[in-house]
Amino acid sequence: MPKDQYQTVKDVADRLKVAEATVRHWIKVGQLRAIDIGKGWRIADADLAEFLMAHQTAPRRHPAGLNGRGPQAEA
Repeated sequence: MPKDQYQTVKDVADRLKVAEATVRHWIKVGQLRAIDIGKGWRIADADLAEFLMAHQTAPRRHPAGLNGRGPQAEA
């Protein structure tokens, strides 16, 4: 079984393009699982993936006739 890699709050914030305070808030309210190792929080890749899956939106729907190529496809 592969071992998880851990990321810092800053790493996660940079990856998701949010403030570090936002990531800490997610941890505080229990939305994002993390481990406090004394020098700061660490987030396992598996826990981040679970968080992202729980917060994903529905897949994009393409309007009829566009064949999935975007709005310029019919021009």
